[in-house]
Amino acid sequence: MYHMWTQAIEDAVAKTLKNIDRFGPKFPHVSRNGTYELNDNDDWTDGFWSGMLWLCYEYSGDDRFRQAAEATVASFRKRLEDHVVLDHHDIGFLYSLSAKAQWIVLKDESARQLTLQAADVLMKRWREPGGYIQAWGRKDDAKEAGRIIIDCLLNLPLLYWASEQTGDPVYRDAAAAQAEKSRRYLVRGDDSSYHTFFFNPETGEPIGGATHQGYSNGSTWTRGQAWGIYGFALSYRYTQNPRFLETSKRLARYFLEHLPEDHVAYWDFNAPVKADTYRDSSASAIAAAGLLELISHLDARDPDRSYFQDMLIKSMTSLVQRYATIGEENAEGLLKHGSYHVNGGISPDDYMIWGDYYYLEALMRLEKGISGYWHERK
Repeated sequence: MYHMWTQAIEDAVAKTLKNIDRFGPKFPHVSRNGTYELNDNDDWTDGFWSGMLWLCYEYSGDDRFRQAAEATVASFRKRLEDHVVLDHHDIGFLYSLSAKAQWIVLKDESARQLTLQAADVLMKRWREPGGYIQAWGRKDDAKEAGRIIIDCLLNLPLLYWASEQTGDPVYRDAAAAQAEKSRRYLVRGDDSSYHTFFFNPETGEPIGGATHQGYSNGSTWTRGQAWGIYGFALSYRYTQNPRFLETSKRLARYFLEHLPEDHVAYWDFNAPVKADTYRDSSASAIAAAGLLELISHLDARDPDRSYFQDMLIKSMTSLVQRYATIGEENAEGLLKHGSYHVNGGISPDDYMIWGDYYYLEALMRLEKGISGYWHERK
């Protein structure tokens, strides 16, 4: 029988190949009316396109993907040299899936060096005495100086990796401290999560949780919860700290227990569910990739393992059968019904390049055992 995952991957590879010509040297972000908005490598999302190209190259061996992927890495080298829109925490999203991917796939030393330089850029966001990585803005930004964000958990692998590569513990220490601060302040007692949290930048004293893209300050933005599932599982991979594994499990249970009947998330777990409430297929794609990472660390005797495995398959099956653009030859995106910023009215029901990336990463891990570019492979 022609396997569902294989069909989905081959459809994704074919669409990505067409998009190489469509996008040219530019980078896709989110779509409007089915057409991806493109930029000159100055957005936080641009690494996801690079990561998709590397995944497609690993699957197909087609040099057109390798050449396109290497061209994106050259663009990221120039972006770093010119410091183009890098005053934020998303350096890991940008460079783990581009330069670090090139190192992992091709063992290209110049790509390794570029990735280490990117880790140094991220380290400039470390703030004492608060003991955290500032999410957005410059150090003297009065509004943003005290903010951490749950998304940052997916940027920490860049720092853990840099410690492994250099033997310098400073990167790992910062990443582990950020993960611990996220565990203590972003994760609530009922296993839901804040999107962001503020501290006094002078003293490190906690101020309180808030949202930037969720339904309300006290709600649980589904994409943020998904970042937490994957991010804490990756911090466990690098540190073996059992608290991070348990936190990933807690966030995963909450996410899965609050899904609707078709196992694909709405944009916020606290948003009132009506006929026109937006989904976020990208949140479910991130969560699926995160569940695969989490499951890889669970013993076969762990009572949660079979539950997570069962729900993962249900969610991925729903994404493939109900949300993917399989068979839609001219579709630019892989997953419909992603939401970027619902309250801001920005692409609330469109393609999201990160949704496409995590969907493809999850499929590749299910079918080929290829786990993306967050860590070195054994």
